[in-house]
Amino acid sequence: MARGDRRPTLETVAVRAGVSRATVSRVINDQPVAGPSRRAVERAIADIGYVPNQAARSLVTQRTGLIALVLPEPSTRVFSDDQFFPRLIQGVSQELETADEQLVLMLAGSTASRDRIQRSAVAGRVDGVMLASLHGADPLAAALAKSGIPVVGNERVLGSVEVPSVGVDNRGGARAAVEHLVSRGRRRIATIAGPLDMIAGIDRLDGYFDAIAGTQEPVVAQGDFTRESGEAAMERLLDEHPGVDAVFAASDLMAEGAMQVLRHAGFRVPEDVAVAGFDDITRAACTDPPLTTVRQPIGALGRHLAAQLLNLISGNAVEPARTLPTDLILRDST
Repeated sequence: MARGDRRPTLETVAVRAGVSRATVSRVINDQPVAGPSRRAVERAIADIGYVPNQAARSLVTQRTGLIALVLPEPSTRVFSDDQFFPRLIQGVSQELETADEQLVLMLAGSTASRDRIQRSAVAGRVDGVMLASLHGADPLAAALAKSGIPVVGNERVLGSVEVPSVGVDNRGGARAAVEHLVSRGRRRIATIAGPLDMIAGIDRLDGYFDAIAGTQEPVVAQGDFTRESGEAAMERLLDEHPGVDAVFAASDLMAEGAMQVLRHAGFRVPEDVAVAGFDDITRAACTDPPLTTVRQPIGALGRHLAAQLLNLISGNAVEPARTLPTDLILRDST
């Protein structure tokens, strides 16, 4: 390799700037350096195109510059037509880019992948971990928290482990949607619940119970947030509770599935059965009829989740739990 083709080093920058190698290192690692020397080093770096060696820099700063977003879901779920995950990832990425940090996406859809992620995080290959879409008292959350690595959760973490969290007002949003159905004169309101091993599923079901308490008997069918589960749940409701005149589905995808079944069964939406969902995915405004739903701020959720973790990594005080508001979006399906 010709001399002129070699990658610039700290020594090259030091010679160009007329300072010591130690001074260059302090500038690169954002440590105190006198103004004239700092400016000389910065000019030299720009002139010769020096790029710091991340591995060497990590030895000094004890930081990798890598932040992990762990999704305990199979890839088929993460990359399906459910828009929650892409919008969450986008929000996280925006916040980390502003902070000059790099996102590492890790899918933990199996026990083997969870073990691999735990080993990687505990070994210090990332500076912190964001956990989203947790099911049950996921042992990964407890293991990471016990190891001392900074970790935050999307929604509260079930179980005894205490992890700072950022979530949305699932209960209040669901309550508002069902109260709207009550206000429209619906007297037999069913719900298609989400997974009850997830905070979102639990809280949205509780919001449904809040809204009908003392006025109606609950009618609950179980789903898992997917369109297919909404179809299956609606079929069960029609078989077992033919008098249902409204349905609150705990996700827009399940609401879509429910409306499809209702149409095929000859029911009109909303004349015969009103339908409301949760999430306000892009397609919610384009269903037939357009879907009344609860809008959760998914992009903002991602940004707040990343900001919470960055504060934790930096040793700043963080809220134990932050809850973002939701909005009821009224459309023709109710």
